[in-house]
Amino acid sequence: MTQHPSAAAFAQIDGQLAVGGVPVGRLAERIGSTPFFAYDRALITERVALLRATLPAALQLKYAIKANPMPAVVQQLSGLVDALDVASALEMRVALDTPMPASKVSFAGPGKTDAELRQAVAAGVTVELESANEAARLARAGESLGIRPRVAVRVNPDFAVKGSGMRMGGGPQQFGVDAELVPGLLKDLAGTDLEVLGFHVFAGSQNLRADIICEAQRRTVELLLRLAEDAPEAVRYLNLGGGFGIPYTDRDVPLDLAAIGANLDTLISDEIAPRLPDAQVVIELGRYLVGEAGVYVTRVVDRKVSRGKTYLVVDGGMHHQLAASGNFGQVIRRNYPIAVANRVAAEPVEPVTVVGSLCTPLDLLGDNVTLPEASVGDLIVIYQAGAYGLTASPTAFLSHPAPAEVLL
Repeated sequence: MTQHPSAAAFAQIDGQLAVGGVPVGRLAERIGSTPFFAYDRALITERVALLRATLPAALQLKYAIKANPMPAVVQQLSGLVDALDVASALEMRVALDTPMPASKVSFAGPGKTDAELRQAVAAGVTVELESANEAARLARAGESLGIRPRVAVRVNPDFAVKGSGMRMGGGPQQFGVDAELVPGLLKDLAGTDLEVLGFHVFAGSQNLRADIICEAQRRTVELLLRLAEDAPEAVRYLNLGGGFGIPYTDRDVPLDLAAIGANLDTLISDEIAPRLPDAQVVIELGRYLVGEAGVYVTRVVDRKVSRGKTYLVVDGGMHHQLAASGNFGQVIRRNYPIAVANRVAAEPVEPVTVVGSLCTPLDLLGDNVTLPEASVGDLIVIYQAGAYGLTASPTAFLSHPAPAEVLL
């Protein structure tokens, strides 16, 4: 049986999927209920090691906690990466509970409240400014607390990146300061007591085209070098964003990481280092670090045939795995890799449609997928579930119980 590459990353024990060396059936008994998310510690470690081996040594890796904010996962990554990025006060608290120094934590995202800005200043994390208004409010918070805030300006670039799952730069955006307005903002910041470290650009997410990512990085560096000429102090921080994608469907081709590494090496050595020798260059990744290291496991509670079509009804669904249902911004719905977890070695024999337990036709986890014959009590696994799963899903919808999460 041909497996999706994500499935091949996990071991099999006695014909069952194993996560962290534990067969899924035993893991379900250990947890005590289904559905659940399980993340493999070794796969996360291996992914960071791959990045370290392929990307330039001068480059720092930052983990975007929003991809998977489970405290145990964040603790694991805090010992592997160089920095953490948060998008809320709660994520900031999770980050600050790790050994990562506050100076290596950044806080990005639009709509930060005054209370959140005060928390960030008090903690000593770097606030990535999204607007001139936010900069003014942050300056007032710093003055009130008697602490000089650390900031970087998030730039909305004057170009768009094609091929991204979500475009977060170029054109009108709620994210960052328009590139043409940044010089004026920098002039204003020079008159405040804000410590301006540098810049951040994040143009898009979930991109599988290395050539597009490389071009975006080249244009990002060109833009930031130009903006750095107006910086009120020496630039010490350049966050080039990330957007590295992972393959979710059979037609997806894995990202050519080597090409990106070579491009970054050239940009750092030939462009950034000669002109901004004090700048630490950062790549910010979330999904690429954890996405392929996680699975979502749910149990078949009913099997039915409706007018010739076989349905497997499971006890989970889109309220835990919104992205797998095709309702997380996808233009065209495609099946995530899916299997019968307690019989992963068995040959697929029948087309079935896997649906969740919610009272809506949107609750679709696998549409006309060919699987081994499955019965009530069997376990269904959805791969690529390590990022944007539980916390990116409408968990309160129809008031079903929340799933467990484990890191093994």
